[in-house]
Amino acid sequence: MRYLPMYQKAAILTVKIGALGIVFAIIVGLICATIQYYKVPVLRTIVAVYIELSRNTPLLVQLFFIYYGLPKVGISIDANTCGVAGLAFLGGSYMAEAFRSGLETIEPIQEESALSLGMSNYQAMRYVILPQAVSISIPAFMANVIFLLKETSVFSAISLMDLMFTAKDLIGVYYKTTESLFLLVVFYLIILLPVSILGSLLERRLRYAGFGA
Repeated sequence: MRYLPMYQKAAILTVKIGALGIVFAIIVGLICATIQYYKVPVLRTIVAVYIELSRNTPLLVQLFFIYYGLPKVGISIDANTCGVAGLAFLGGSYMAEAFRSGLETIEPIQEESALSLGMSNYQAMRYVILPQAVSISIPAFMANVIFLLKETSVFSAISLMDLMFTAKDLIGVYYKTTESLFLLVVFYLIILLPVSILGSLLERRLRYAGFGA
């Protein structure tokens, strides 16, 4: 297994970029979902356009636009940053829809009760609405995390030495198709299975605690 070190290095890069992209996607998703929940004028329209644009274009096209298109207008970024930005742009729209669906399940009376107790809008959102909405959104949230981690497989198109790039490189240079593809599947399973199991455990724990019931 002389190719294992190459796959290990590629797996670390894949997880690193995937994790950063998902963190930014969560931030973008929460902001967009909050704007939609409060129906903020103008911003609500911008968010709606962003979500439709992001969800209806492939990540590969978005990466090409960021990596090859932006330098035409004087904005150049490296491949790693491009990968994070592309994943955040795509993932933000999916996270926004997941969080929005969770927010919309919360009865308005809960926010009204929180405000009547003297809470501000921010406090009502942070302590009353958001914890319940997030717990309800956990299944969709974890599905999005797994989806985004799998989408990292297209990073090889911008010369990022991720798992897919490594597999294609080994196949092209050494013609080790079976071994390369086998290791590719194994390493993706190593990355994704724990995330899937963690998501299931988290969902059970939250529901056992009484959230999202």
